[in-house]
Amino acid sequence: MKYLRRIVWFFANRLLVLCVILGLIMTVFYYTMNLSNIQIVLKDGMAYRAKYIMGMDDSRKELDKYFLKVCLENDSAVLTAEEGNSPYKDYNVRGIDHRLEMGFLWVWPWDSSARLTIREKVPRIDGRVKGSKADEAIAREGAEALYPPAWEDAEYRVLLTKENGQWKIKTLTSTKQ
Repeated sequence: MKYLRRIVWFFANRLLVLCVILGLIMTVFYYTMNLSNIQIVLKDGMAYRAKYIMGMDDSRKELDKYFLKVCLENDSAVLTAEEGNSPYKDYNVRGIDHRLEMGFLWVWPWDSSARLTIREKVPRIDGRVKGSKADEAIAREGAEALYPPAWEDAEYRVLLTKENGQWKIKTLTSTKQ
């Protein structure tokens, strides 16, 4: 009986250690999977949003891949670009240097929402005023009007939700500019 009890405890201890190790491995796997998905959605979504506002891409369908409709309906910069009142409407923007810095994020494997703070910067915009608007822009604002206006660096508080296995940006709240 004494030997049977020792054998049972030996296997129970090994099984417990194995379960703990497998649990940790699964938690780390799902954490990194969610983290990488969130990073891709934020980086690609915010870069496409900037391109949409600057008139580089005019397909709003692409924004729907990254943002929920509620977020786009409350985004004043996107709405301004849709109405044709973007400060970049008179410019041919060919390329941008879009940078995004993300704060700390922890997402449990069973979480379906995540909050974090991001900082968006566009230090360089490659473009020029449209040919037909060049003389008018120079007369109005001087020689600096040949190049697109600088992008305002901003900090946002972001709420992402996971719907149907896909992360999307639900709210984008500016905290400071």
